Amino acid sequence: MKKLFFICLLFLTNWSFGQSSDLNERVKALEDKLQFMEQGLTKTIDDLLWYEKLGDVAIIDKVRYASKPPHVVRNPTGQGAYNPVVIPAYTFIPKKYAESKKLPLIVLIHGGVHGDFNTFYAHIVREMVEQGYIIIAPEYRGSTGYGSTFYRQIDYGAYENDDVLAGKRWAVENIPQVDAERVGIMGWSHGGMITLMNIFDHPEDYRVAYAGVPVSDLIARMGYKTQSYRNEFSSPNHIGKDAAENVAEYRRRSPLWNAQKLKTPLLIHTNTNDEDVNVLEVEGLINALKANGKKFEYKIYQEAPGGHTFNRIDTKLAKESRQEIYRFLAPHLTPPNPVK
Repeated sequence: MKKLFFICLLFLTNWSFGQSSDLNERVKALEDKLQFMEQGLTKTIDDLLWYEKLGDVAIIDKVRYASKPPHVVRNPTGQGAYNPVVIPAYTFIPKKYAESKKLPLIVLIHGGVHGDFNTFYAHIVREMVEQGYIIIAPEYRGSTGYGSTFYRQIDYGAYENDDVLAGKRWAVENIPQVDAERVGIMGWSHGGMITLMNIFDHPEDYRVAYAGVPVSDLIARMGYKTQSYRNEFSSPNHIGKDAAENVAEYRRRSPLWNAQKLKTPLLIHTNTNDEDVNVLEVEGLINALKANGKKFEYKIYQEAPGGHTFNRIDTKLAKESRQEIYRFLAPHLTPPNPVK
C-alpha cells in the first residue's frame, strides 16, 4: 500500500512540474507577444505624430523597399526562404522646395541597437527640411515596431549597413527631385556606426558624412558592456561567437578597424560624459584615422549636458552643435537655404 502511495505521489509531482514548466513557457510567449503588440501600437501612434509635427513644412511618406535576405535562414528549403527583407523608411520632402528640379538628399539613420526612427528626431528633421534637404530615414532590420521576426533579424553591424545603402539607392531611383550627386549620410550612436561603415565600404555613394557619438570598436565595446549585451551579439542567430572566439569578425564590423578606407569628408562628435558609447571608443577611431593619414574633422565635447544625446536635445549647446554639423554639410551638398 505504501509503495502504491509513493508511486502516485511521484506521478503527481512530475505531472505538476510538467504543468508548471508548460505554464511558464506559455506565460513567456504571451509576454513576448504583448511586448511586440505594444511596440507596434506605439509605432502606429508615433507615425501619426509626424504629420502633426512636420506636416506644415514637409511632404511625409512611409515607403518600403527590398534589401538582402535574412542573414540567418532557419529553414533553407522553405518557401521564400531567401526572399529579401522588406525595409520600411520615412521620407520627407520640403514643401517650400517641392517644385525644385533637384535637391540634396540626407540619409538619416536612427540610433539604438533595437531603436527606431521616431518623433524624437522631429526637431532635427525640421531643421534640415527648412534648409532644403530631402530626407530618407531607413528602419533597418532589427528596428522596433515591426514585430518579432523583423526585430530578431538584426545582424549587429553587418546587414543593417546594406539596408541603409539600399534605402539611399531607392531614394535616388524613386524620388525625382533627388540629386544623385549631392547625397550625405548621418547618424548617432549605432546609426553613427552604420554611417561610418557605409562611407568606408561605399565611398562613391556619399559626398559627406556626420557621425555623432558613434559606436566605433565592437571589440573594446564587448569589454566594457554587460554580459547580457555581449550575449546578444554572440547568440547563434547573430554573430554566433563572442569577440574572444572570433576577433576577425568583430574587427570587420568595427569602424576603428576600417579607418584606412576613409575617402569621404567626415565630421565626428563625441562627449566625455557619454554613458553609452565611452569616449575612449571614439578616441580610438580618431587616432586610427590620424594614423592612416586621413583628413577629417572632429570635436570632443567636455562634459556636455545630456551625455549620449547631448546634441540631439534642446539646449543652447545642442543647437549650436547641430549648426556646426549643418555648416559642415552645406559646402558639399549646397542646399537652397543653408545655415549661415
